[in-house]
Amino acid sequence: MDRDKVNRRSSKGLTYPDEEDSEGFAQSPLDSDKHGKSSMEAPKEYSPLLTPQREDDDNNPVQSGTPTNVFEYNGKEEEESKSHWYLFILTLGIGGLQIAWATEISNGSPYLLSLGMSKSLLAIVWVAGPLTGTLVQPYIGIRSDNCRIRYGKRRPFMLVGATASLISFLSLAWAREIVGGLLGLFGADAKSEGVKVVTICFAISWVYIVDIAINAVQAAIRAFIVDNAPTHQQEPANAWAGIITGIGNILGYFSSYVNLPKLMPFFGNTQFKVLSVITCIALGSTVLISSLYITERDPRLDGPPPNGQSGIIPIFKKMYTSMRQLPPQIRKVCEVQFFNWIGWFPFLFYITTYIGQLEVNPTFAANPDLSPEDVDEAWESATRVGSFALLIFAFTSFASNLLLPFLVIPSYRAQEDSSPKPNRLLHGSTTPRRHHERHPSSPGTPGAPSASATSYFPSPSKLNTLRQLTHILSLVQIPWLTLRRAWLLSHLLFAVCMASTFIINHPTGATIMVGVTGLSWAVSLWAPFALISAEISKRDAEARKAGGTNEDQAGVVLGLHNVAMAAPQFLATLMSSIVFRIAQKPRGEPYDDSVGWVLRLGGVAALVAAYMTIRIQEEGEAGGTKKKKTSFRGNGDERV
Repeated sequence: MDRDKVNRRSSKGLTYPDEEDSEGFAQSPLDSDKHGKSSMEAPKEYSPLLTPQREDDDNNPVQSGTPTNVFEYNGKEEEESKSHWYLFILTLGIGGLQIAWATEISNGSPYLLSLGMSKSLLAIVWVAGPLTGTLVQPYIGIRSDNCRIRYGKRRPFMLVGATASLISFLSLAWAREIVGGLLGLFGADAKSEGVKVVTICFAISWVYIVDIAINAVQAAIRAFIVDNAPTHQQEPANAWAGIITGIGNILGYFSSYVNLPKLMPFFGNTQFKVLSVITCIALGSTVLISSLYITERDPRLDGPPPNGQSGIIPIFKKMYTSMRQLPPQIRKVCEVQFFNWIGWFPFLFYITTYIGQLEVNPTFAANPDLSPEDVDEAWESATRVGSFALLIFAFTSFASNLLLPFLVIPSYRAQEDSSPKPNRLLHGSTTPRRHHERHPSSPGTPGAPSASATSYFPSPSKLNTLRQLTHILSLVQIPWLTLRRAWLLSHLLFAVCMASTFIINHPTGATIMVGVTGLSWAVSLWAPFALISAEISKRDAEARKAGGTNEDQAGVVLGLHNVAMAAPQFLATLMSSIVFRIAQKPRGEPYDDSVGWVLRLGGVAALVAAYMTIRIQEEGEAGGTKKKKTSFRGNGDERV
C-alpha cells in the first residue's frame, strides 16, 4: 500500500484494520520500529491443518526450547494476544445459547405432550432441529459474510436472532393461553377439541420458529468468535466456549430437579414457562453483553460483497459451490464430524431411556401385571435416575473443559519480537506502554497464563512469578498430546463406553459410564471448532495481508461444518427407528435392550470417526515438515 493511498483514506476518516490495535490506538501501516522493520511484514505462521509456507521458511526457525508441535504465528496489530477476560466476554453468548437448547431438549417434549400431542407426532416435530440446522446456519453464515453495515458482520444477526428467540420461547410457553384467549373472543370453548388442535398446530409452528432463531444466533456467534479472536488464540477461545457450554449444560440439567413454579411463581405457573423466561433473560443478556463489549472490524473496509449472492437461490448455490471447494483439511474435519454425530445424536436423546430401562427392569420382572398407571409412575422415577446421570455427565464435561487446555500442547504460538525494546516504566517514563507495543503472548489456557507465555511485564517481580508459573505449567502439559490426538482419543473412549453396554446391567454402572463419556463430549465441543476456527482466521489474515479477501470466510465454512453435524442426525434417526422396529418390546416388559443396540451402533460410528481423524495431519507431528506452497487470491491476482 503506497503512502498516497493511505493519505487519501485517512482524509476520509477511514482506518485500516492494520492501523488500529485492540485498544483503539491508530497506527500507520507504514510505521516502523526503532530498527527500521516495517509492520507490513508478512506474518509467519504454521497451521495444524493446511500448511501454507513460503519460500523463506528457513529464515523463520522455531525458537529453541519450543516443542515441535507448537508453531509461531504473528502478524499485524489485530493478531495481538487478547486477555482471558476478552475471550470470556467474546464467547459469553454461547452460554445463553446452551441454556436455550437445554430448555428445549429437556423440557420441550413433556410440555408438548401436555398439550395433547401424540408421541408419533412429537417425533416428527423434533426433526425441526437437524432440519433447520442444515439449512439455516449456512444461509445465515453466507448472509453475514456479505454483510456490509458499520455495526459489523455478525452482531446484527446475533441481536436480531436473539430477539426472535425471546419472542418465540414466550409464544411457545404461553401457546394454550394465547390460542384460548384469541378463540375465546369468538365464543370458542377453551377445552374443546377444536381449540386443542389449533393449540397443537400453533405450538408446532413456534417450535420451528424457535429452532430457526436459535440456529441463526448460533451461526452468528460461532463466526463472531472466529472473527474477533487472534489466530493463535482460537484454541483457548474455543476452550472458553466449551467451558461456558458446560456451565449452561449444568444449569439446564439441574433445573430438572427444582420446582421452579414454587420458587419463581411470578415467572409462570408451569416448569416450561419459568424456564422460558429464564432462557430469555440468559440469552438476551449474554448476547447483548458480547455485542456491546466486543467491537467488530468495520466490514465496509472489505469492499462490496460478491455480486449475485443476495437472493435465496444464489446463496444456496454458493453453499453448494463452497461445499465442493472446501480446503482439504477442513473437509476432513467435517467428514469426522459426520460420523462423530451419528454416534452422539442417539446418545444424547436416548441415554436417559437406557438408564431408565435398567432401573425398571427388576420392578417389571417382579410385577408383570402392573397397571398402566403403575408403569407410568415407575418410568417417571426411572427418568429422574437418567437425568441424574446426565447431570454427572455435565459436571464431568465441565471439569474436562477446564483441565484439558492445560494438558494439550497449543497448535499455534504468537511469535515473539526479538528486537530489544526498553521498559519505559523502568527508564523513567510515566507513560504506560500501549497495547500494540507489548510482546504478543502465547496462546493461553482459560483461567491461567499459558505454559509458553513470555509476555511483557513491567515489574521484575511479576516476571519472576510468571517464569515460575510457566515452568510449573510446562511440566503439566503432555508433550505428545496435540489437539488432534486428543480428539482421536475421545472417539476411542466413546466407542469403549458404548461397547461397555454389553456388560452393564445396573443403573450405577451406567451412570459411571455416562460420566466418563463426558470427557469425550468436552473434546467434541472444543477440538473441531478450534481446528477449523484457527484455519479460517489464519487464511483470512493471509488474504487481507495480500490486499485481497478470503473466499473461505467464517460464516459459510462454519455453516457447512454445522451441516456436517446436523445431516447425520437424519441417518441416526433412521438407524434408530429400524432398530426399535426390530428389537423394541412393549412398554412395561423388562429387559428391553433396543436402546442398548442403538448406542452400540453409535460406538461403531465413533470408530469410523477415529479413523477419519487419523487422516488429519498436523504439521511438525512427524518430525519436521515439507515445504509446500499455498495460494490465495488478492485483488485480481494470485499470490503464492
